[in-house]
Amino acid sequence: MRTDNGTKEKNLFHYFFRTPKNDNFMKKLFLLLTMVIAFSATMNAQRIVFVDTERVLESMPAYQEAQKEIDQITQQWQEDIQRKYGEIDEMYRAYQAEEVLLTDELRQQRQDQIIEKEKELKEYQKKKFGYQGDLYKKRQELVKPIQDQIYETISTMAKRKAYDIVLDKSSGVSILFASEEYNKTCEIMEGLGLSCEE
Repeated sequence: MRTDNGTKEKNLFHYFFRTPKNDNFMKKLFLLLTMVIAFSATMNAQRIVFVDTERVLESMPAYQEAQKEIDQITQQWQEDIQRKYGEIDEMYRAYQAEEVLLTDELRQQRQDQIIEKEKELKEYQKKKFGYQGDLYKKRQELVKPIQDQIYETISTMAKRKAYDIVLDKSSGVSILFASEEYNKTCEIMEGLGLSCEE
């Protein structure tokens, strides 16, 4: 086949794949394709399952008892805080009622007492409910051993059945779709001696 200028048109395949300049390109392309195929094969070989640990936890009597104890302690602390707020409110109302009768020195003293009580209350709240406060420590003391037990059961199952990845459905991992055959929640519950009823 001839073009308008009279030269023979070269076969495109010959042009791209047979010139010495493209030999290096072909090697790189072949290597890249081999790596993509190998990576795809290993990705397909991974065994991924999921477990709903929240469901497991809620079905455990030990967790229910721990949660009940935490709720009772929390309620008690909240009642203490409300009582202390009431005391501060009473102090402030008494101060407002007597403010005009007080000397500057007594007025300042009463204001300082109210401010001190407010500081104490804030410290109490922080100690009980703040970052790594008493509530956090109590939750660690009561719930962490139960969570560790679940983790150990999951770890044992994953090793025994050769699962590569175990996702926690309840931990905020977005699982848009998963076949129930990959849901191993019941296996974990049975491993912990719990019944698995839907």
